[in-house]
Amino acid sequence: MTISLFPSMLMATSPAVTMENQAWLQDLDAARAGDRPALERVLTRSRQDLRRYAEHHCVVNDVEDAVQESLFTASRRLVDLRQLECFASWLFRIVKRECNRLKRGMRTFLHEPITEDIAAVCVIEHRGLARDLAAALESLTAHYREIVLMRDLEGLTIEELSERLGLTREATKARLHRARSLAREYLKD
Repeated sequence: MTISLFPSMLMATSPAVTMENQAWLQDLDAARAGDRPALERVLTRSRQDLRRYAEHHCVVNDVEDAVQESLFTASRRLVDLRQLECFASWLFRIVKRECNRLKRGMRTFLHEPITEDIAAVCVIEHRGLARDLAAALESLTAHYREIVLMRDLEGLTIEELSERLGLTREATKARLHRARSLAREYLKD
């Protein structure tokens, strides 16, 4: 017997099952690469297993909320997953964290102490932020990207930017403002 990506799905090795696992891995890889239909198939297939897992870790009323939030988080963060074989455990950790977050919220609301078993893990994820910022910069046209990089990475003043770009001070400020606005809009999406 081989174990699929979800522990609840024990499957005997057969040509049909192997093809199903290959299709699953292909969908997972395509979803990670940004294929929306593949992402929908992956999330749909994962939902029931997440629900069962959440039923053991969440308060009954929070199960569906935890599953929804976890699927949403997974859809945004799937690109961060380095090894497809870790998908199930990664997804279950997301659900467990979401259940704990909901428990903390309820305990805070009721003025009850937060126990160590549900305390938040303080981890800052710089990788996702760096990728988002890089994508935002890449989305800008060359003249907008150039001014943002010169100002924010090289630390040039408005006067220095004006001189380098051959623009007036006002035109430089306007271009910088527009570039930052476009990057901000990109990051909101």
